[in-house]
Amino acid sequence: GQISVAYHSIVNARDQAIVGHEALLRWEHPTRGFISPAIFVPIAEEAGLINQIGDWALHSACAEAANWPAHIRLSVNLSSFQVEGNGLLASVVHALAASGLSADRLELEVTESVFLRQGNNGDEALERLRSIGVSLALDDFGTGYSSLGYLRRAAFSTIKVDRSFVKSAAKGSQDS
Repeated sequence: GQISVAYHSIVNARDQAIVGHEALLRWEHPTRGFISPAIFVPIAEEAGLINQIGDWALHSACAEAANWPAHIRLSVNLSSFQVEGNGLLASVVHALAASGLSADRLELEVTESVFLRQGNNGDEALERLRSIGVSLALDDFGTGYSSLGYLRRAAFSTIKVDRSFVKSAAKGSQDS
């Protein structure tokens, strides 16, 4: 089996028009079937392979998105390990240049874990990405150690509130 990139449509709530697609890693194992990214991504991170996998996924997704209509955006998830590394900006610039996709059509999603690791240079890396025209999204907000302080640390264009947080808040949970 191999890892592939699948796409989930992002729809405008007002008119249900597709405004973008989120690139998602998928692994269909020949004997074990579908293996969740929640399982294989942490293993890839621990094995030191996530930068290579993430780089490949970014390049593949940008190449695919370059063929979409110009108003359709691409969203790609980043591991906190990718953000901490030194090669993320170069990888993004190369993926955009190789594909011809404009930076303003790319949104990179990070979770709060980017801000939790000690000695991390996540803030600086995210600011560099933003400076070249890439949008940033904070994903899964409302889980883990959520803090409104994270919202000031990077200029996020999108904040994706985790479904469990919204459900809990709708039920009147004091924690949410």
